[in-house]
Formats: sequence, structure tokens, C-alpha cells
Amino acid sequence: MTIDAERHAEKMKARKAHQDKIVAERQTEKGLLIVHTGKGKGKSTAAFGMAMRAIAHGMKVGVVQFVKGPWESGERDLLRQFPQQVEIHAMGEGFTWETQDRERDVRAAREAWEMSKKFIADPDVRLVILDELNIVLRYDYLALDEVLEAIRSRPADCHVVATGRNAKDELIEIADLVTEMTQVKHPFRDGVKAQAGIEF
Repeated sequence: MTIDAERHAEKMKARKAHQDKIVAERQTEKGLLIVHTGKGKGKSTAAFGMAMRAIAHGMKVGVVQFVKGPWESGERDLLRQFPQQVEIHAMGEGFTWETQDRERDVRAAREAWEMSKKFIADPDVRLVILDELNIVLRYDYLALDEVLEAIRSRPADCHVVATGRNAKDELIEIADLVTEMTQVKHPFRDGVKAQAGIEF
């Protein structure tokens, strides 16, 4: 073994011991509030990846899509193949620039929120995905205090994932995990349309 290889092995041995100690000290299990926000692509995609993981562990999953209602999507079609574990409701009517009707958007958000509250309060549902919740909160379609209270009052082992740009500071404050997706490049800017299997 060369000197560089020996140094590397010693360094990694020390790092492993440190990492093992940290992992051993983490004993708490609880339901997490996870927020995916930012201008970059992948917020909902990451949430649906978590749904796949939860399904593999035998968990029940509730999904409410606040905005993406009118069109079919690959993730929705896939999740519907697990009817014993997943209930998914696309309750939005499209992006606000499509509907151009605030009252209609508020009504759709309210109906989606009522379904969301049922999932959050159900002790059998271990993962609740509130897709594009941040968007409806940004436009004040729902009362922020009511949403925060319902999330705070969830069963102890219920995980909630909220997606969408411009997450409210108050939601970020009570979250356990917040990831901000940053857009570096996007093919749409170069004239590439949304494609099946990638965007939907």
C-alpha cells in the first residue's frame, strides 16, 4: 500500500468512526414536516419519490394536488396501481394564469384542503403529500393559520410533504426539513416542450 493510500485509509477510518457515533446518537423517530420549494424543477418529483419509498415500506399514502388537475401524469397513473396503499386526488383546475378566476381557484383550494385535513388527521395515513400547497398559500387562497394548526396537530408519526415555489416563512419555520430547488438551466428556455416521462 502506498503512503497516499495509507493516509486515505486512516482518514476514512476516522471519518467512519465519527459518522457511526453521530448516527448512534440519533434515536428520535417522529413524523416530519418536509417542504420542497424554490424555482428549480423537481419539487413534486422528489415528493412522489418519497411516496414510492413509503409504498415499499407498506405505508399508507394520501396525495392531494392543489393545482395540477386537468391533465394526466405518469406519477398519478403509477400511484393508482397501489389502491390498497395510496389515495390520490387531483383537485386543482390548472395554474392561476389558466383559470384567471380567483373565486374558482379559492373554491378549488378549499375543497382540496378539506381532503388534505382528512388525510392529515387519519392515523392510518403515514405520508401526506400536499402538492403545490405553497402556491395556494402564496396567493392567500387558504388561511395560513388554519393550515399550520392542522399540520401541527397531526398524529405523531404522520409525515407531511408540502411542495411549490415561494413557501411561506411561517411554514418553513415549523418544518423539520426544507429543500430549496435552484434552477441552473432548463430546456424550456431553449424551446424544448414539456415531455412525457420527464415533466409529467
